[in-house]
Amino acid sequence: MADIVNLRRARKDRRRLAAERQAEDNRVRHGMPKALRQAARVETARQARALDGAALLHENGGGPMSTADPARPEDDAAADKPPPP
Repeated sequence: MADIVNLRRARKDRRRLAAERQAEDNRVRHGMPKALRQAARVETARQARALDGAALLHENGGGPMSTADPARPEDDAAADKPPPP
């Protein structure tokens, strides 16, 4: 004699199995292994430290130097432009 099968349970199991297969396919297709994610995180942190270490500082020990030309401040540059009509 055959086993009695609860159809609702069978449908749920079949749906759950299909969802697990789809999730596995998505992980393979779109995912990045944990080791690669961690290596990328470490590399990003290393690059940030290198960039911070290479920053030029003001003579007085303040923050990074400006890329603007110190001989020509912004307010002098604006004075050279003609007034708008």
